[in-house]
Amino acid sequence: MTTICSVKFNGKTAIAGDGQVTLGEKVIAKSTAKKIRRIYHDQVVIGFAGGVADAVSLQDMLEGKLEAFGGDLRRAAVEMAQAWRKDATLQKLEAMLIAFNEKDLLLISGNGEVLEPDENVVAIGSGGNFAQAAAIAMTRHSSNMSASEIAHEAVEIASGIDIFTDNQIITDEL
Repeated sequence: MTTICSVKFNGKTAIAGDGQVTLGEKVIAKSTAKKIRRIYHDQVVIGFAGGVADAVSLQDMLEGKLEAFGGDLRRAAVEMAQAWRKDATLQKLEAMLIAFNEKDLLLISGNGEVLEPDENVVAIGSGGNFAQAAAIAMTRHSSNMSASEIAHEAVEIASGIDIFTDNQIITDEL
C-alpha cells in the first residue's frame, strides 16, 4: 500500500511518492522504498503502487514498448495495457502505474485502461484519493506553488489520513 501523486502544473510535471512497504495489514516492512523511477533514457518518469515484483515487471514491459515505439509514451502505454489485459499471466499482476514525459501524463491499469487525467492530477495507491483531492484543490487555488511542491504536499496530506502511507516522500520532475 502506498500513495503516488503526479501533477502537471505551470509547464512542469512532477511526481511524489511515499516509501512505505507494508506486509499484510499489520507490519511496516520498510519506510524508504523508491517507488518512483526514471526509464527510457531518463525521458519518462514512472511511479507505481502495488506489489514491487509486479511493478518491476510492468516497468520492464513499458520500457520495452517505449524502445519499440521510439519513446512514444502514449502508444507504448496503450500497447502495454493491451498486452497486460490479454495475457493470462500478466493479468495476475497487481500494480498500477503513473507514467509521464514532457508531453503526456498517464495512468496505466491492468484493466487495459490508459487514462489522461481531466485536471492534470492523477494519484494511485491506498491514499490516492486523498492525495488527488488535495492536489486538485491546490492546483485550483494556488499559483505560488510548483508542481513538485503540490505533489509532495498532496502525499504529505494523504500520509496524515492513510495508515498505509508514510511521510518519507521522494519527488521527481520534468
